[in-house]
Amino acid sequence: MKRSGAAAAAFALFAHPALAQEAAGEVSIDQQVNEAFAAATGPFVNFIFAPLPGTSFPWIVMWLVVAASIFTLYFGFIQFRAVRHSIQLVKGDYSDPNDAGEVSHFQALATALSGTVGLGNIAGVAVAVGIGGPGATFWMILAGLLGMASKFTECTLGVKYRNEYADGVVSGGPMYYMKKGFAERGMPGGGILAVVFSIFCILGALGGGNMFQANQAHAQITGIVGDFPGWITGIIFAGVVFAVIIGGIKSIANVTEKIVPFMGILYVGASLIVIVMNYDQIGWAFGQIFAGAFTGLGVAGGLVGALIQGFKRAAFSNEAGVGSAAIAHSAVKTNEPITEGFVSLLEPFIDTVVICTMTALVITISGQLVTDPETGRFILTENGMIQTVTGVSGVELTSAAFGTAFSWFPYVLAIAVVLFAFSTMISWSYYGLKAWTFLFGEGKTAELIFKVIFCVFVVIGAAASLGPVIDFSDAAIFAMAVVNITALYVLMPIVKREMNSYLARLKSGEIKRFKH
Repeated sequence: MKRSGAAAAAFALFAHPALAQEAAGEVSIDQQVNEAFAAATGPFVNFIFAPLPGTSFPWIVMWLVVAASIFTLYFGFIQFRAVRHSIQLVKGDYSDPNDAGEVSHFQALATALSGTVGLGNIAGVAVAVGIGGPGATFWMILAGLLGMASKFTECTLGVKYRNEYADGVVSGGPMYYMKKGFAERGMPGGGILAVVFSIFCILGALGGGNMFQANQAHAQITGIVGDFPGWITGIIFAGVVFAVIIGGIKSIANVTEKIVPFMGILYVGASLIVIVMNYDQIGWAFGQIFAGAFTGLGVAGGLVGALIQGFKRAAFSNEAGVGSAAIAHSAVKTNEPITEGFVSLLEPFIDTVVICTMTALVITISGQLVTDPETGRFILTENGMIQTVTGVSGVELTSAAFGTAFSWFPYVLAIAVVLFAFSTMISWSYYGLKAWTFLFGEGKTAELIFKVIFCVFVVIGAAASLGPVIDFSDAAIFAMAVVNITALYVLMPIVKREMNSYLARLKSGEIKRFKH
């Protein structure tokens, strides 16, 4: 996703000038809202992120990882067998321009990626590696590879059960395959699950997919140019976001297909330069990752600590199993639902296996992360000063690591965070919109109402410090996964039937390539 739960949210909010009022003993409106909201939503948030008994492993992460493992086995490791064909689909080799839908395979992938690639790839990975050691990278990669099967399952269903309208607009996602798929199998409860999922999706879109992004972007900008009111950032962001989302998924896809490759090339390119500049440490870094994965290399929790941090980072970053990406992928132009399943499985690979791993490698290889001889914990060293790695030092750790090659990296980091925040907001606006229209009906008026509400929340997010609201929206996003994965278990035989039929026709030559 965009961050590492409440820890990353805390970083953004602690950087906010509104907290100066609290330090001065004043009871701000923000603080009053925080306290009232925390009291009302605290039990729900605590339940979603509660650890398994006797461990520090959040049960929701286990829920996601177990599901990803089951789908991997059930579909015969499809994420490894279908990579070549997935790339061909993204290139448009099998795309018929006359198929129903609104966006290309590449645009659908870019839109979904823009919703998952974010601050978590910069700061969240630093937190995971700082707490779990380099070995957390191994488990992060493993969870990312498993998550590819979850994306394959949910995005196939998203296209299969989408609604296609006369004007060419489509609406799809978990709420549609819950309602229609359960009915097709003669099972009750699909409509109820769809409503619950939609409610959580709207809450997650307005909070984690919106307010947190605006808040974090403002914090990064003020860190570079100096302090100024958050509402200014909010109004600018709201104006740009509204200009994009008013045109619907086609407008969003036209933007994301340009931003996402740029973000990826900028970040991966900078990472590779740091790695090449420290080429003599590459072998050692991989040794630390593999050794730390099974020994913990002295970090708190050892092997278990590295595993937990790696799995948490992957789950929070790529959203595999949450169901959000299925909404974006449902808009694709295709008459073969399984093709978008193949395309979507590339998403966790790009987000987690490539981008998150780049961050982890840069941190490990740069020498900024060392072991405290007294405590055995990993620490950040900067200008000879030792700072214990905590949840609020994620961005600083990443910045310090890149700073070994680029003294001006904080400026690149600010650009990256702003781009990540913007792309995440426009993608999540679409997710929330489709959940909104599922509940309140399709139509231009219903859509406009939600888009205006969404942009108002952009301003609120940048101007206010609403910690418990962000925590609640994080919990709502992962509550989506509870509902979604329950539906995936029920409907996965339908996906397998689609997969076997398509692969048989592909092998026989019945599926033809198109020349463009």
